[in-house]
Amino acid sequence: MNTQTKNKQDIRKVDIQLLKNYAAEDADITFQLKQILKSQIADNQLEKLFYEIEMPLVGVLATMERNGVRIDSAALAESSKVLTAQINELDVEIQQIAGEKFNISSPKQVGEILFEKLKIDDKAKKTKTGQYITSEDYLEKLQYRHPVVAKILEYRGIKKLLSTYIDALPLLVNPRTGKIHTSYNQTVTSTGRLSSSNPNLQNIPVRDAQGKEIRKAFIPDDNEIFVSADYSQIELRIMAHLSGDQNMCKAFINGHDIHAATASKIFHIPINEVNSEMRRKAKTANFGIIYGISAFGLADRLNISRSEAKELIDGYFQTFPQVKIYMEKSIANAQKNGYVETILGRRSRIADINSANSVVRGYAERFAINAPIQGSAADIIKIAMVRIQQQIENQNLNSKMIMQVHDELNFTVPKSELETLKKLVVEQMQNAVNLHVPLIVDCGIGQNWLEAH
Repeated sequence: MNTQTKNKQDIRKVDIQLLKNYAAEDADITFQLKQILKSQIADNQLEKLFYEIEMPLVGVLATMERNGVRIDSAALAESSKVLTAQINELDVEIQQIAGEKFNISSPKQVGEILFEKLKIDDKAKKTKTGQYITSEDYLEKLQYRHPVVAKILEYRGIKKLLSTYIDALPLLVNPRTGKIHTSYNQTVTSTGRLSSSNPNLQNIPVRDAQGKEIRKAFIPDDNEIFVSADYSQIELRIMAHLSGDQNMCKAFINGHDIHAATASKIFHIPINEVNSEMRRKAKTANFGIIYGISAFGLADRLNISRSEAKELIDGYFQTFPQVKIYMEKSIANAQKNGYVETILGRRSRIADINSANSVVRGYAERFAINAPIQGSAADIIKIAMVRIQQQIENQNLNSKMIMQVHDELNFTVPKSELETLKKLVVEQMQNAVNLHVPLIVDCGIGQNWLEAH
């Protein structure tokens, strides 16, 4: 054996020994960390959440990721052509309305057109660098001041849809399986909600026409049916449970349309006299208030005066007085403890709840109100997911859970198992936890996600 070979062998032995040492050290650190975290889980009464929900969910998410979801790439290609044509038409239309040519994709040029040429807001906000702010949320507040604003927002929306989903999804299809396999993340959001990446399925638009085009492209496996099961107004039902408000609980227990019931109480009229405009305002108030919306924010969202918005909020709290008490208690508890909890004890820490900065503190207070609600909704659907997957396996079903999007679960189901699967899913989702009000699940079927939802 020559010297060079012997040296190589000696180095290899040293490397192997070092690896063994590192492995032993890592194992020791991992064990110590486990002991510390295990005791913290026990001290904070989080055993049920950790051992019965989060850990069993790991396998469920792995199964969903492996199952994947089919995409109709041909349909998306057609949608891409249609939407690209719409963008080109909007481009021409916007230039004509503005009276000159400019780059619609340039925030700087958009700002100059809107605030210097068209002068749609004499108090236009600027960034630290002196450029006009033209973000979506800011422009949405100004879209009633000039028709070009709505067109620019529409242009941006379609362009984002194309780049994020329509043109991007086909590129993410696994050539071996023919499906998209998103990654679900358990520890990204502060409230406990699942998130997903590559692609992010949580942000696909629901209501507008373009969003519907995307959902139409999500299809079941061959000779199967797409099934979508969605919790109905779960966050409002959780608010009713947490606050214990008698009027809100009664509306849900009696099976009333909660938005019509809210409008009836606020406007002091019988529920059968509530019109669509009243219901719309009540719906906005219902969902806005659980996010801690102010009179200014509600006025902006409903395009009404601030005084009318204040009357609406005052009427809301007169109708549901325990909701106001719950909100005040949530903020007080957060200020005292530094965190808030879901129904199942999941904690969300709020670092800025006692901040001297009123804007920062206001954001923390709104989070203190909403986090227990949103987090409880996340916990509930996780319980349902674990139980549904257990039943699918126990009954040897060929149905597959393929997507979770906020309060919604999606499946690809053989026709022979359709009724069995629907019954199983609705039963497990509606009985995941016991609240003061019933959990209701809407279950739809179709040849694609759009039809089923």
